[in-house]
Amino acid sequence: MSEPTPSPAPNDDPARADGSAPPRGLWAAVRDSLSGAEHDYTKGTLSRAILLLAVPMVLEMAMESVFAVVDVFFVGKLGPEAVATVGFTESVLTLVYALAIGLSAAVTATVARRIGEGDRRRAGRAAGQGLLLGLFAAVLIGVPGSIFAPQILGLMGASEATVAEGSGYARLLFGANVVILLLFLQNAVFRGAGDAVVAMRSLWLANGINIVLDPCFIFGLGPFPELGVTGAAVATTIGRGCGVAYQMRCLAKGRGRLALEAGDLRLDTAVAGRLLRVSAGGIGQYLVATSSWVVLMKFMAAFGSQAVAGYTIAVRIVVFILLPSFGLANAATTLVGQSLGAKDPDRAARAAWVTAGYNGAFLGSLMVLFIVFAKELVGLFSDDLQVLAHGARALVVLSYGFPCYAVGMVLSHAFNGAGDTGTPTRINLVSFWLVQIPFAWAASGALGPDGVTWSVVVGEAVLTLLALVLFRRGRWRTHEV
Repeated sequence: MSEPTPSPAPNDDPARADGSAPPRGLWAAVRDSLSGAEHDYTKGTLSRAILLLAVPMVLEMAMESVFAVVDVFFVGKLGPEAVATVGFTESVLTLVYALAIGLSAAVTATVARRIGEGDRRRAGRAAGQGLLLGLFAAVLIGVPGSIFAPQILGLMGASEATVAEGSGYARLLFGANVVILLLFLQNAVFRGAGDAVVAMRSLWLANGINIVLDPCFIFGLGPFPELGVTGAAVATTIGRGCGVAYQMRCLAKGRGRLALEAGDLRLDTAVAGRLLRVSAGGIGQYLVATSSWVVLMKFMAAFGSQAVAGYTIAVRIVVFILLPSFGLANAATTLVGQSLGAKDPDRAARAAWVTAGYNGAFLGSLMVLFIVFAKELVGLFSDDLQVLAHGARALVVLSYGFPCYAVGMVLSHAFNGAGDTGTPTRINLVSFWLVQIPFAWAASGALGPDGVTWSVVVGEAVLTLLALVLFRRGRWRTHEV
């Protein structure tokens, strides 16, 4: 029987046996976290380590969450068909995100383990091989995705009007998926190395530019052409491209814990092979989750564009608050990986439990707010009465799952930080394919579009329960990367 994971303690490492400096004030720690200075996250109190990593990671994902709602805010002015275009395209793009996040999980785990071991040169080599794999995948996805964009929308259940209006939007985002993959992968390198500030700055740059350019290209402000919903794709691609350029500059100049050398970008079959083995589970877990998302959108499409638009808006609003929560989960990924590299699995376990507690408190406190003001929140994005009704009901239902989202995402990230990407894959298979999809099929017949939304909460509840049981078993402690 494997050793159980210890429960979190409110004051970690109180004796400061490692000789680290005594804790400073909260605001001093926040300033330290944003300074970009190097920290050793394998020593000292866990609360401080979580704070130093989580502040820039939460701010990074907060900007990403602003981007998620700003896009649909401006597109919403074009009508339900335009919003449905975003919903259908994003559903298919989640397959790209699955690949990007899966590869990123392998890169973060490997880089974090090498940093924890004190081997920065091998960390740089792993980073370079991860980027090569991402570029190869981008070509395989981008060419057919761009060519067959209208057919893909049609297969998703989009109406003829949605296909006609949204083909340009989908074609550009599918074809330019390379900036999505590189943005994810290079930030995975920074997070694994503990360079959370660089990752934050790159996403702030990318999304800040997108927010400025969105209304310009959608509505044709000033010298910009009026491109409608396609303009949102243009703004997004330009913004992400600028973020990728900034990341590359930082890696080339060695701004942070590691720098890429020319040899790191030459294929190393041994390192690339190990990354592929670790990433297979990461890609698998997100493919399972995102393919389930595609199926749910297919179920929702049966109820019309208004239902799809309302559901899309509700999901974007939830993503707005969940993405900063993912920042906390990312902190757990780095801490688990580096602690295991430093041969301290007990610290890795405590990091996961403490972070899960913080995340649960954060999202739990916001659940009631989202339930009470659901109609007002959805009303910010659409004044169509049917869209508003569908969206408000969906937001209320999705909000009930906040506590499960909080704990489940942290424990899944903790498994990934240990390089154990297979366990979350198996959890997702059960939660989404064996529970969520059948539940959505049955409940949509009885409850209409609300049944599809309830399936999200049910699936996440099962995921959280399974993750709690398996994390406590502790087999992830001995996983090698």
